Amino acid sequence: MQPNQLTSGDVIADRRADYAKMLDESGEPNAAAELMEQALELAPRWGAGWYRLAGYREKAGNKDGAIEAYRQTLEVSSDDIFGAELKLALLGDLATPDQPPSSYVERLFDDYADRFEASLVEKLDYSVPAKLAALVATTGRNYMLAVDLGCGTGLLGPEIRDRVARLEGFDLSQNMLAKAAEKHVYDHLAQADLSLAPEATGLFAEGAVQRADLITAADVLMYLGNLESVFEAVSALVMPGADFAFSVEDAGEGDGFHLAQSLRYAHSEIYVRALCVRHGLEVAAVSKTPIRKDGANIISGILFLTRKAA
Repeated sequence: MQPNQLTSGDVIADRRADYAKMLDESGEPNAAAELMEQALELAPRWGAGWYRLAGYREKAGNKDGAIEAYRQTLEVSSDDIFGAELKLALLGDLATPDQPPSSYVERLFDDYADRFEASLVEKLDYSVPAKLAALVATTGRNYMLAVDLGCGTGLLGPEIRDRVARLEGFDLSQNMLAKAAEKHVYDHLAQADLSLAPEATGLFAEGAVQRADLITAADVLMYLGNLESVFEAVSALVMPGADFAFSVEDAGEGDGFHLAQSLRYAHSEIYVRALCVRHGLEVAAVSKTPIRKDGANIISGILFLTRKAA
């Protein structure tokens, strides 16, 4: 049995976990936690089980118990595919990491790929691709080569295709890339990890440096905390005079970024502007706008259009 499997490998433990889930969904997190504890006695190396127990304890108001269970999740799932480190940071047990584990983000979107567009566009009123494409259109430019960072299932590609001669898309999730390929919009699709140094990202495995005159990043930077590595990669990708259009979740006042309850990062306008200055990007336009729903809440974002100095 692999400790990171979503099922425990023990039939009785899985059955108890299923009952625990039913109890939680009926509003009984304490009872769900007790039953989940019994399941974990049978499968003590079950990472997903410890993560579920932590969630039940958290709902029940048992902060210390939740922290203990998230720690156990990390112990048996050292690659942290469940994002337990982020949860511990929100609970005050760890410092907020500069970046989430790539393994967590990759698994999240691999699992989400099949229902991504229906959930995001139809249920959450996701509007960034159209809004970002409209911002790019204000330049009146046509581009030779565009690179869509964090392209996901390819929602932005069709919005900018008519002004781009060649379009490349990169994403951490292979399942998302497979969905993007079905659109037949991108000339090249490949896996890339934006949390790494430029030479290690995968962005240059088959392409040259300074090859793009347009870079886009629609709703990908909120899965990265410290954006220094992203801007370094962009600086290596763009030719002089190129445009870089992207979105962030709005952190409001301040000059930094923070981890939200959604396990996404929000960035302030001041923080992003400072990055642009350091990397030779002139801010041409800024637009603050709702970007999607999160339950009953409206998530505010900031769209940026920047240009590399010629």
